[in-house]
Amino acid sequence: MSNESIENIVNERSQHFLKVLIERYIREGQPVGSRTLSRDSGLSLSPATIRNVMADLEDAGLIISPHTSAGRVPTISGYRFFVDYLISLIPPGETELEQMRQQLMGDVDSKALIEKASSALSELTHMAGLVMIPRHDYVLLKQIEFVPLSDTRILVILVTSDGEVQNRVIETGRQFTQSDLLQAQNFLNANYGGQKLETMRTRIIEDMEKTRQQMDAVMEQALSLAGQVLGTDREEGDFVLSGQTNLMGFNELSDLERLRHLFDSFAEKRQILHLLDRCMEAEGVQIFIGEESGYEPFGSCSLITAPYQNDDGEVAGVLGVVGPTRMDYNKVIPIVDVTARLLSNALKQR
Repeated sequence: MSNESIENIVNERSQHFLKVLIERYIREGQPVGSRTLSRDSGLSLSPATIRNVMADLEDAGLIISPHTSAGRVPTISGYRFFVDYLISLIPPGETELEQMRQQLMGDVDSKALIEKASSALSELTHMAGLVMIPRHDYVLLKQIEFVPLSDTRILVILVTSDGEVQNRVIETGRQFTQSDLLQAQNFLNANYGGQKLETMRTRIIEDMEKTRQQMDAVMEQALSLAGQVLGTDREEGDFVLSGQTNLMGFNELSDLERLRHLFDSFAEKRQILHLLDRCMEAEGVQIFIGEESGYEPFGSCSLITAPYQNDDGEVAGVLGVVGPTRMDYNKVIPIVDVTARLLSNALKQR
């Protein structure tokens, strides 16, 4: 049942009780009973009326009664309805904002900023903070330089828009003179400088497939060298993770087998990177609650992400927080959003 359908079925009073129940459960982690719900709601209703409201919410699939308690806890659908319709976001206070600003200041490279952002997310939320390292596919080529090392080996120096310098050694299988290499690098800088490496790779492959008659010697040599440098395989990517041990402090994640699967997923990275890729393709804050991620180790977790930008104002990656489904969405969502904005500003000011 969609949230729109649920909204039509669950009346305003029931929605108020759901909000109160979820916020109470997030704070204390214990099933919420009718008496507690009546007291917290601020409404003077009979026990029978409250039981009816609870029954309506349970019939809508928004809460459930654990076998060991007469109280109720939210379901994944309940959390989703809460996040979509009932949430009251609480922006970080000035003290927290200043702490975040201080952590993302300083004349440091982009990798260090990303590590600082990951730590800030973990410290502020007491959960696991992660930040994608921008793939080289998504950064811009600023300059390329070729330096001969031996008869057939060349050192390639790539300077990217995020200030990083990459050194790669390629085996060409033939000799190039210093003049050949200078002409090749001048051609590539003039024709491909300022482009994303991903775009550059695509264009080079297309250009190399053109008939040789349309190329002069300099162009052919330059494209051949660039093709070896960039290759044809898309970069897998990586992310920086901080505070994963914080997750051991939550009762709902304390099962050793569940923790092992979760920590294995952090180490393996591939599926998490696929999730982050999906977030890069969307706009703004993204929230995956429990099984919504489609990733089994995250079945008892929520992932909240937001994109951050490079110094050209383009999306360079995403950052986020991983925690239990019983996380304080009111506070965590704004923290993730603000951290993404501060990291973007820090990268632009470098």
